[in-house]
Amino acid sequence: MTVFHIGECIRKTKSGIPLSEDEIRALVRGITAEGEEKIPDYQLSAWLMAVCFRGLSDPETAALTLAMRDSGQVLRWDLPGAVADKHSTGGVGDKTTLIVAPIVAACGVFMPKMSGRGLGHTGGTIDKLESIPGFRTALSREAFLAQVRQIGCAVAMQTADLAPADKKLYALRDVTETVDSIPLICASIMSKKLATGADHILLDVKIGSGAFMKNDRDGAELSRLMLAAAKTDGRDAAAILTDMDQPLGTCIGNALEVREALEVLRGEGEADLTELCLTIAAEILCMAGKGTAETCRALAEKAVADGSAMERFEQMVAAQGGSLRGDHPEVLPVSRCKRILHAAQDGWIEAMHSETIGRASVLLGAGRQRKEDPIDPGAGIRLSARRGASVHAGDPLLTMYAASEAQLDEAEPMLRGAIRISGTEPVSQPLIHAQYTNRE
Repeated sequence: MTVFHIGECIRKTKSGIPLSEDEIRALVRGITAEGEEKIPDYQLSAWLMAVCFRGLSDPETAALTLAMRDSGQVLRWDLPGAVADKHSTGGVGDKTTLIVAPIVAACGVFMPKMSGRGLGHTGGTIDKLESIPGFRTALSREAFLAQVRQIGCAVAMQTADLAPADKKLYALRDVTETVDSIPLICASIMSKKLATGADHILLDVKIGSGAFMKNDRDGAELSRLMLAAAKTDGRDAAAILTDMDQPLGTCIGNALEVREALEVLRGEGEADLTELCLTIAAEILCMAGKGTAETCRALAEKAVADGSAMERFEQMVAAQGGSLRGDHPEVLPVSRCKRILHAAQDGWIEAMHSETIGRASVLLGAGRQRKEDPIDPGAGIRLSARRGASVHAGDPLLTMYAASEAQLDEAEPMLRGAIRISGTEPVSQPLIHAQYTNRE
């Protein structure tokens, strides 16, 4: 057996020489090892920086993904039907999981979803759900499985034993400015997705100012690598590139986004959010063998129209200890201070810079810069107008919510700078940029 040397791995990657699968597996074992077997952080950091500069080959990326998957528990589902999962690469106002999971479950496909908390300008599904009074996101594996079997869906916090190598590696990437490496992003996302054991995986890859992928080229490359990793593991996967040059929907903030999810499930949601959720749900149903694209779109629309998707959401909330009823959203918290921002001139909204709006929501208390930071579940932003809308001086652009006037004062100039009004009507941009699959 070849003796493993992390220094040799650093040298090879720095020189563009591919690592073998055995070397990559040994490297991942060293990430989670203890004592003398553990690779020191300074050497791992050197390897990560080498990856950032030289990249990884497709086989290396797939091998790293599978090795990280195998660093912890790999779930296996014994359910009487197809099991699907969905992942978003992160954006501003992205509450699609809250809507898609109950739609898919109402149409007969199981959807066990493990999600995370928000960090920086992007929100987290777990934070949104925890704004519902009493909602539990920490479920035992047994309770998680029982709920999925009974209701068809559950959304819970990712457990520590799921791809633990990713957790340790990501902490290093975060402090060494190596987060933006596309092969490392692929391995991070897909190691967790493959460990959750779903038969079908839908990847919502965000593109634009509020996303990690700023352009279609990088989004397409990330999609290609993630689909290839899924195929290597024998999983059916598809990717949708979606616009994040403006927030998705009209709400940014945890309880506010739950309210908006309820609006969509009642058939009263904002057009772009509703369209994206129906598109994702229909694609998952199609992957799971529920019919043609047209049939699956009709199934998703029917689940909203007949109330069965809302019913599944209410059942999920009740099963996880929440006190929310879909027809009583007033139980959701709203921060006590609010302020409306008005347009300073006539014209059209040319741009709504998503990342800046997301960072302003953090200042209001709706997000965190460090993992230990507290969150105000009732804080956030509700948009009154969208990109491309015609406005007059004095028209409301948005409403801010926060616990204090000082937070409103701090966020206001940032929000004013994020919205640009022009004298020329802008060209509309598509919500969905491209779709890919790993099927033959």
